[in-house]
Formats: sequence, C-alpha cells, structure tokens
Amino acid sequence: MTSTIPAALARAAASFGSAAALGPLSYRELLGEVRRVARALIAGGLRPGDRLALWAPNSVEWVLTALGVSCAGGTLVPVNTRFTGVEALDVVRRSDARALVVVGPFLGTDRLAALVAAAAEEGVALPRLIVTLPVDAEGRTPSSAAERDPRAGRDPADRDARTGRDAAAPDGWAAFLAAGESVPGSEADARAAAVSPDDVADILFTSGTTGRSKGVMSAHRQSLAVAAAWAGIAGLGPDDRYLVVNPFFHSFGLKAGILACLVSGATIVPQAVFDVPRVMERIGAERITVLPGPPTLYTSLMDHPEAGRHDLSSLRLAVTGAATVPPALVERMRKELGAEVLTAYGLTEAVVATMCRPGDAARTVAETCGRAAAGFEVRIDDADGQVLLRGPNVMLGYLDDPEATAEAIDADGWLHTGDVGRLDEDGYLTITDRLKDMYICGGFNVYPAEVERTLARLPQVAESAVIGVPDRRLGEVGRAFVVCRPGRSLTEPEVIEFCRGRLAGYKVPRAVELRTELPHNASGKVLKYLLRAEAGDG
Repeated sequence: MTSTIPAALARAAASFGSAAALGPLSYRELLGEVRRVARALIAGGLRPGDRLALWAPNSVEWVLTALGVSCAGGTLVPVNTRFTGVEALDVVRRSDARALVVVGPFLGTDRLAALVAAAAEEGVALPRLIVTLPVDAEGRTPSSAAERDPRAGRDPADRDARTGRDAAAPDGWAAFLAAGESVPGSEADARAAAVSPDDVADILFTSGTTGRSKGVMSAHRQSLAVAAAWAGIAGLGPDDRYLVVNPFFHSFGLKAGILACLVSGATIVPQAVFDVPRVMERIGAERITVLPGPPTLYTSLMDHPEAGRHDLSSLRLAVTGAATVPPALVERMRKELGAEVLTAYGLTEAVVATMCRPGDAARTVAETCGRAAAGFEVRIDDADGQVLLRGPNVMLGYLDDPEATAEAIDADGWLHTGDVGRLDEDGYLTITDRLKDMYICGGFNVYPAEVERTLARLPQVAESAVIGVPDRRLGEVGRAFVVCRPGRSLTEPEVIEFCRGRLAGYKVPRAVELRTELPHNASGKVLKYLLRAEAGDG
C-alpha cells in the first residue's frame, strides 16, 4: 500500500484513470486539479511543514484543498463548521496555521467576518494567505468566471494593522488558482515526492475532559492505513458512489470518506448539508451505493413522508455508530433500504478501531461495535473496565501537549480511550459507559467542562454543572444546572443566548435549571450522578 497521500493520489490516477472520482472529475483529472491547488499554495508562500486551516462545509473544493495541502508538503488542519469565530480562532492560532481557506457567507453565517472580529478583539494576526470559498448547500461553487482577483495591483505590504491580513478582501478560488500558474509543475511534483510516510498529514482538534481542545496529529501512513482498512471491510471499489454527509472536518468524513475513496477508486459525492428530501433525490438520481451516518440519518430517511417517491434501491451499504442502534432498526434498514448494515467504533486518536463485518447477525451489528480492525489490538483494563487500543495507527500525539499525550498513551503503547466496555469470546466490543465526563449530541462529542467554563464567564454565575440527557432526535442534549451569586439573577433564555454567542450549536445546553445549590461530595466535587439520576427520574 502507498504510504503518503500524494503517492496514493498518483496511484489512483494511474489505476482508476477515467473512472469518476469527484463531481465531474475523473481520477486522472483529479490529480491535475490537485496539482493546480498545490502550485497555488506554493505561490501563496506555503512551505513544507506549514499548516493550512480549512473552515468550510463539504464540497469539491474542500477535497481539492485537503489533497493539495498534502501535495505541497503541508499539514491539513480542518475546522469544525459549527464553531464560532472565537472557537475557530483558537484552532487557527494554536495550530500556527500559515494559510486559511474559509467559506464565504453560507446559510446565513459569515465565518470570515466572525474570525476577523475575534482576531481583532484578541489582538492577534490571521494567516497571510486567506482564500474565500463560496459554496451552496450541496457543496457546489459558482462559476470561476464570476470571481475576480481582489488583490490585483495592490502592494503586498498593505495590511490591516490589527488583524495582520490584507486590508483588501481575500482571494476567491479562481484568483487563488491563477496565482499558481507562476509556479512550475516540476516544483509541485518535487514537493509531493519529498513527503515522507511519517510526516504529519493532519491535525484534528478534539475537545478534552478539561474542556480545552487538543490537536490530534496523524502521519500520512496512519491516515491511509485506517482508510484502507475501512474501505476493505466495506468492500469499496470503483463501482461505488459514496454520498459523504459526514463532515469532512471530522475524522470519519476525512479518512473513512475522502481517503477511503481515494485508495479504493470509489466516487466521492460531497453533501454540505443534510436535507432529507434532497438526499433521497440524490440517492435515486446519482445511484448512490454507500451512505454512512448516525442512526437518526436512516430513521429520518425511512420515516419521511416522501420516502416512497424515491428509488433508494441502489444503496448497498450503511455504516453507523456513535449511538445505540436498536436491533429492530438494523432489520428495518436491511429490509426497507436493501442495504448491508455495519457498525463501528473509533475516536479521533485512532479513527477506526473496531468494525462489524458483512454477514454479521442483526443483533451483533446492533449490540456491538464489531471486532478489531486496522491493525489494532483491543483489550479491557482490569482496573476500571476501560477500553485500551494499541497498534500502528494510534495517533502520533497531541500537538504541543506532551503531558496529555503521556496520559493518553502509556509506556506500553496502549491508548486509554476513556470508554468502558467488554469483549465477548469472539472479540466483539460493546461500549457500556464512559469514564470521560462527555456526551454525544447529534454525533458530536460535547465535554461539559468546556460548557461550564463558558458559563463561568457570566458574572451572575457562582457555579454550574452540565450533563447530557436523552433526546429522541439527537441522542443526547445538554442540560445546565446553574447557581447564581448572591443578589444576582438569571433566566433560562439569558443563559442559552450567552452560550450561543460563544459555543457551537451542538454544545449549547437545550435546558437550564436555576438552583440555589448543587450536590457535592466531601471534597467539594459536584455529584453529577445525582443530577443524572434526577434527570432520568424526570
């Protein structure tokens, strides 16, 4: 197997040639377009080892940018599209990103404006190279002919003193690519050839139990190995058309999506926003064969009143996880969608650790996460029942955080996942609990410590505790218990509105309970299990 992303791209172009790769592009054409992006990044000043932050929804250009960064010798830093400007700035700053590709106004949000405002408030500089990317709800960009070069004739030294970026509007996609024409193709090829399997391919930021996000670093060989393992078990091949609804900024969308297609020759079909009628329409019209997603995605499809109007018979594979999957749902998916259903378990630090196999019984698929995959060993810690993973695809470590890395990966190479589980006699894993103070809302991890730190910035708040409570649609949602300072008061809408301005939507508590006190143990720690029990009784 090729062990760098540039080499995997070249191999795909040679092996799959005229087969459909991405939108209207064949694999041979994909290589050419990615090469153009690499030349443009080099022209923009990206050096080997530099990092590029990519803040945009799923689109053709997202894929071209991600692969182009690798071919230019750089490192990809995806940014969660649900982040606020403050959260995105934290990722850009801590990753020391030297370039930024950001979507223009999209679904009513101007992310670049939010980022510029956050940078101005903090008094920090944004990357010198900023490229804006107009994208519609299906991940399509407008004709490049409609774009222009806003920096033409400008002095490069004309920069905003507060943000450090060009005072003029950032480059559009067409202008960005045009600038790359000054770079010889041979220079881009040399950059791609110089990439090593052990170079850092991507840094994906994931929240931690302390509420501070951590940058998970993966090498080229690791990102490709987990992608190849997932593709192999799923049986991906050139005849597959893979509708990627999972966000590209997530390890699943990037590695079990983009890279899995790259190593198998499947067609990448980006979907920027999950809209049930449009997804059903695309499955029928574009003969989609592979559609992974959380369980709610499939129930939304099957329960939609227009489900019977669309031909979903092309689907052959559905891969799910991140929540409990009832056996009845697996049976229903197999019957109504006619697709093989698999479940899997992973985390950003390992991506794909276990996976069910085609032919597994419905109950096995529903009640377990499958058995070891991608070269992982799996065992259960005798002391606390924690799931431990070891293998060549465990992350390199956390960016600039050796202490957290040493805490997560022990001296014997075992990754401590923070999840509690059990293994059956056949090696199939079942997750039973979490050691981490974390819940999953709509497929995204939410760490209460981060929400509680935000609430602590409210001057009226003396103390808070956040827990996850069951929700039929999203799996779990946040509930905040808040104690006000003496003589101060708050309302539930005020707390929620405060959080909305500082946290991604999935992190914002859906309910707030104002209390005079919270339950504590002898050392002063809030007894959240009592709050959970109370919420469960309610």
